[in-house]
Amino acid sequence: MKNYEIVRETPELLVVNKPSGMLTMPARGDLAEAKHLVGLLHERFGKVFVTHRLDRDASGLIIFSRTPEAHRYYSGLFETRAIEKKYLVVAEGKVAEERGEIDKPLKQRGSGRMSVAFDGKRSLTRYKVLERLRGATLLEVNIVTGRRHQIRAHLYSLCNPVLGDSLYGDAEKQAKFPRLMLHSWRLRFTDMAGKTMSIEADPPADFMGVLKALR
Repeated sequence: MKNYEIVRETPELLVVNKPSGMLTMPARGDLAEAKHLVGLLHERFGKVFVTHRLDRDASGLIIFSRTPEAHRYYSGLFETRAIEKKYLVVAEGKVAEERGEIDKPLKQRGSGRMSVAFDGKRSLTRYKVLERLRGATLLEVNIVTGRRHQIRAHLYSLCNPVLGDSLYGDAEKQAKFPRLMLHSWRLRFTDMAGKTMSIEADPPADFMGVLKALR
């Protein structure tokens, strides 16, 4: 597994580029002994606070706060949807619309999967097509809300699961891909000093390798 990269470091926050396959936080069960980003950052920087999460098999940008005050501030930005989050996603098949909005409530099931449910929490995802690939579609995705597995569950509800997603897609078919094709690409927000921060992380080689094979 590749190591993480520090993209931005200030006294109040760390913006980290996480590789696919690395946990954000400690896990239970079979993954209890696996390395996680919080632990690695703690060894290097001291205590850090988890501001938001990124699925283990996704890659890309994630913010950690370095003080309790910063944690309150940045957690508040996420809660009030004041942080713009854009992802690069390769979805299976042909996504019908060139751009669209998925406004479907999501609820967690006992299996750990999220599914569309009338009594779930409101979940809003916006997307636009960047490129039509062979048997797949490259999307730019913006999540307005931040539910667990939101992009994965919403695209599955369109019958276009994320490539490499054996939890929501067909396990045998998705196992052919080396990783989950979901990358946290861009973050834009206002820091504690009132300065606008716009940060971007290019997709890693394993993501680009799949794209190249599909072109």
